[in-house]
Amino acid sequence: MLAASAAARPRLLHTRSLLHQRSSSLATQAARPTVIGIRREDKNRWERRVALTPAHVKDLIAETGASVIVQPSNTRIFNNASFEAAGATINEDLTLADAILGIKEVPIDKLIPDKTYLIFSHTHKAQQYNMPSLQAFLDNRIRLIDYELMVDPHGKRLVLFGKHAGYAGMIDGLHGLGQRLLALGYNSPFIHMGQAHVYPNLECVYTKLRHVADIIEDQGLPDAFAPMLFTFTGAGNVTQGARAIFDNLPHDNVTVDELPFIAKDRFNERYRRRLLALQVGAQDYVERIDGGPYSREEYREFPDRYRSVFAQKIAPYTSMLVNGIYWESKYPRLMTTKDLAYIQRQRELRTRMLAIADISCDIAGSLEFMTHASTIDSPFFYVDAVNSIQHTDVEKPGVQINSIDNLPTELPFEASKHFGDSLYPYAKALALGDLAHPVLSRAIICQDGALAPPHKHLEKSLAVATRGIRVASTAAQRKRVLLAGSGMVSQPLVDYLVSAKGTDITIASNDLSEAKRIAYQFRNTQAALLDVADATSLNTLVKDCDVVVSLVPAHLHPQLADAAIRHGKHMVTASYISPEMQLLDQRARDSKVSILSEIGLDPGIDHCSAKKIIDEAHARGSKIKSFISWCGGLPAPENSDNQLGYKFSWSPRGVLTAGLNQAQFKINGQMRSIPSGSLFASRLASVPLYPGFALEGLANRDSLQYADVYGLNLDHMDSMFRGTLRYSGYSEIMDCLLRLGFLNLDSKSSVNAKSAAEFLSQTIGAPATLPELKQTLAKRLSISASDPLVCRLMLALEEFGMYNQNSPVAAPTALDALSKILQNSLKLNQGERDMVCLFHEFGIENQDGSYDVQTSSLVAYGDAESGETAMARTVGIPAAIAT
Repeated sequence: MLAASAAARPRLLHTRSLLHQRSSSLATQAARPTVIGIRREDKNRWERRVALTPAHVKDLIAETGASVIVQPSNTRIFNNASFEAAGATINEDLTLADAILGIKEVPIDKLIPDKTYLIFSHTHKAQQYNMPSLQAFLDNRIRLIDYELMVDPHGKRLVLFGKHAGYAGMIDGLHGLGQRLLALGYNSPFIHMGQAHVYPNLECVYTKLRHVADIIEDQGLPDAFAPMLFTFTGAGNVTQGARAIFDNLPHDNVTVDELPFIAKDRFNERYRRRLLALQVGAQDYVERIDGGPYSREEYREFPDRYRSVFAQKIAPYTSMLVNGIYWESKYPRLMTTKDLAYIQRQRELRTRMLAIADISCDIAGSLEFMTHASTIDSPFFYVDAVNSIQHTDVEKPGVQINSIDNLPTELPFEASKHFGDSLYPYAKALALGDLAHPVLSRAIICQDGALAPPHKHLEKSLAVATRGIRVASTAAQRKRVLLAGSGMVSQPLVDYLVSAKGTDITIASNDLSEAKRIAYQFRNTQAALLDVADATSLNTLVKDCDVVVSLVPAHLHPQLADAAIRHGKHMVTASYISPEMQLLDQRARDSKVSILSEIGLDPGIDHCSAKKIIDEAHARGSKIKSFISWCGGLPAPENSDNQLGYKFSWSPRGVLTAGLNQAQFKINGQMRSIPSGSLFASRLASVPLYPGFALEGLANRDSLQYADVYGLNLDHMDSMFRGTLRYSGYSEIMDCLLRLGFLNLDSKSSVNAKSAAEFLSQTIGAPATLPELKQTLAKRLSISASDPLVCRLMLALEEFGMYNQNSPVAAPTALDALSKILQNSLKLNQGERDMVCLFHEFGIENQDGSYDVQTSSLVAYGDAESGETAMARTVGIPAAIAT
């Protein structure tokens, strides 16, 4: 059995009691049954491959006696039933597995400690973007075996998709070239090629290629782009796969030396009906800097003695580059961004370097300007190196780049079968506990919390990427951001900030594991423990930064702001300015410290968008007579499946305390105020912004104060109102919870209950047994037990988990206890998404006396696939821009 644990302990596995032993030693162990897990691929919805097919699983169980657990998947090319029929168990939980097989990188928060993982980790070449992932493998004491390192004694890779990446990359490249030529105003035979994933199998691809070949021979290629030269780099499986596709088209093979003569003979009729193929190696595109002869052995040992001349010798003749080379940072780049700009500036070369199929997909690698992987959904982007622009508009200038990093998944059936065939002998060794198998042992990157000896050199890259070590910069002083809080909206903020060069980020949180989970995903980002009540540690964190970003609960902002002012540090927060924060204004001014608040969604984007329209109206000499603004963060309609019609995409405590606010506003010429505790009862039952949404509204705090902030004359206005949107029915339930005491912030309401059910019983002052509960609730709310609202409330309490008899509930107030419960029971689940809706309506009186109504709106949805919420994006990014 395999494990990466550092300590011996007994463990029950199915019906067999086995000894869970330390196994960092690669000595061959006695063969014993092992549990193999096969994880569900979750990098994106297109990833349908699997490491072992059902046929492989069936053989593995029969030949080794191993158990196999397969995570369920509705998108995998082989369905769950086929794995069950092969003898596997379908189970979401892989914690019983000793070794876990996957394809793509595993999200850090889904790693299971003390396991053996076999995946493509994309870490052994010190890829900066995956160093946080490697650090997580180390921290979790995971043995990481990388398929890319499973090689024979001569270094030849044994487990790979190689040719399938080449197949799909070439197919997609031809498809993209057809689209690009059409955008430039030219029909071509390539327009008939689809992306690889539209073909059921390779036989269908070959049928289509024969059709395209016939069109090339019958109708020819666009004159303006002839001769069309396809340049192939690399000689491995990737390039072999690409050539296997390309070679179905009519073509002539040429050499580098022939290129100048072909260019002079470009009007030759032959070039209109045949493509040209150029296969190049390093000997063709590098030269010694001192002018000496090329030596393969010297180039491999001393690559710094060489430079690339691809941009001078080959690129000026190339129509499409198909890049399949293996590249490491010690080698000169095939092309730099400067090289590409040189080509693109030459008017006579405007029909060259039209497209690149970068199948090797080394980000900022052999092609410096290939800065990110594209996706199957959005397979192409364009680089205009002259103007330093990247874009996705097929009609604008730039070389088209296809850099999909999971190409074989476009051909999932054949790719999985081929991959499983190559992996099976080593999966069998793994199942038999033979970690001393040379192919497996050579492929270990780390285990027991340490890098394997061949990979010790990665320690420096890990330090730079994950520990926030500041590398000296001659260009500018590095900026340091302290992010206080690691809650629901922090990740997009960090994602934005790390894109700014020379920025180091410390994520400080009272939940250190959550801070680490986020920090590990980004370069130049580290995690730290934050206790706002600990003045010494707080001062240390604030003193060492340039800007504080506070995403902690709003009542803690003043303590952070006080520390920021004392140390002369600026501060950003997305929260409303509380009276406690307002008291710090003069101190901040005296210390020349800027504290920028209300810069999220609401408040934030709503202020910016409103002020823009107000200023434009004033510039025309018009007057704002009415301003009504609505904003709400909601679950997407299809995920609003509970009695509240609500799920939390930001702080539950913040949502609940907002319901206790008082409100002031002006509507139809009348000043109105709502005292604290009456907000839900004073709801606007219908807000018909969009006919498809059943929305209700709540007044949002003091709307009147913003008349002065926005530069409006309240005396001359009919309406000044800011409100919060919820789905219909929300306020009825929330008002019941308020009246029952669940939103009590009095310290006398502190909770120390053995279960949620006991908390419910304590709060309503009666046993929470179902037969009596209906009568108790009706009596407390002074309504009839037959009122439908009572049934709705009981259903809501069930959805909250308030009848749970197990987990203890402890909190300083009843509201805090309810927040903890709702954070778990009303969260967005995997595959669900949220929605934010912002709507302004302006009544504008023009200089000529006419009256206009102008609206401004925003509706944004979260990404169900990645889990990023619209709330996180619309709060985090404005705060990051402000930072």
